[in-house]
Amino acid sequence: MKSTSNAATDDGSDPAARLERADVERRTAAQKLEAAGEDSLRSLRDARQRLHALFREYEERATGDGDFEAFIRFQEEIATFVEELPPDLPGRETFEEIDDVLQRRRLREKDFDKCRRLLADLDDTLAPLDDHEAAVEAYGEARSAVERERRSVREEIDELERLARLGAADLDAPVERIQAPVEDYDAAVTDAFADFKGTASARTVLEFVADTAPFPLVPFREPPADLLAYVRSNPAGEETVERLLTLAEHSPDKLDHYVDDAMELKRNVATQETYLRRLDAEPLTVGWPPPDAATLRWQADERIRVVDRLADREVVSALRTVRELTRREDYEHLRDTARAREQLTDAERERIATEDVAQQLQDARDRRQRLNSALEEYPER
Repeated sequence: MKSTSNAATDDGSDPAARLERADVERRTAAQKLEAAGEDSLRSLRDARQRLHALFREYEERATGDGDFEAFIRFQEEIATFVEELPPDLPGRETFEEIDDVLQRRRLREKDFDKCRRLLADLDDTLAPLDDHEAAVEAYGEARSAVERERRSVREEIDELERLARLGAADLDAPVERIQAPVEDYDAAVTDAFADFKGTASARTVLEFVADTAPFPLVPFREPPADLLAYVRSNPAGEETVERLLTLAEHSPDKLDHYVDDAMELKRNVATQETYLRRLDAEPLTVGWPPPDAATLRWQADERIRVVDRLADREVVSALRTVRELTRREDYEHLRDTARAREQLTDAERERIATEDVAQQLQDARDRRQRLNSALEEYPER
């Protein structure tokens, strides 16, 4: 049988080595059980359990001056039980001895204690069956430990790959060449949307958001259906979003001076306060660091069509400038630098500078391969 672990790590802490040992122990236990006769041992264990059950049922009533009818019935059941045992059952003589102990004119607690000791003496006979079941359970636990370790190693590999990727970035690269256009556009579109939301009617704002549904790369959350229907059909929809929210805070009596149906406004506006207040330009912004070139181009193509309805030419022009950044030969290089600067902590930078991350990554991949080999060689049973 091939080894799935390095000898240097076979110290009890290596899950692959533990699984290999568990498999050896399971096979050895299976051979001993086969030699002892699995079916006969299972029959023996079942007989012992049934006898214990009879003791629990009758001992209190059949002992001393207890229930005489129960005493007689118990002795009859014991006699019948022993007579019906297979002639070749391992330990049958123990059950016959127990029958002799219990077929007395009067039973005492010490008689039952003696019978239990006799049953306990069958442990050695049943050992191959118990040992095999324990070995099978240990094998399953060892295999689960390998699976847990593999998941842990996968996470370690992901982290090391991230560090290796970010560590390869040129932290001194001039990221401002792409950062300034992105930040200029994000600021411009944020201001434009804030102005739009602050001056346009709630009806216009929510219809604008609803109209972005065909553009999956403009991820606005769609307006709640009841709210959209309300602003479309009710004169209150001509108010700004902020004005609607202010009205929703009024008492019904005060609202009666402004709207025809105060409760309808509260039901449709007050319940959606969180949605209305959180509605902002975030789905239209690029963010920093920016996405990869292909993603950003697709986003810009869709957002130009949306922003053109919202803002002036300068904002659209700023977005076009951002789209052009993706055609720079050094875009991905600068983006990697930006990601590294944003994502690497001081501790991670120190680790990259002082440790051999590449070797750690290779070691982790080797451990993963060893664990994969162990799971392939020792499948679930």
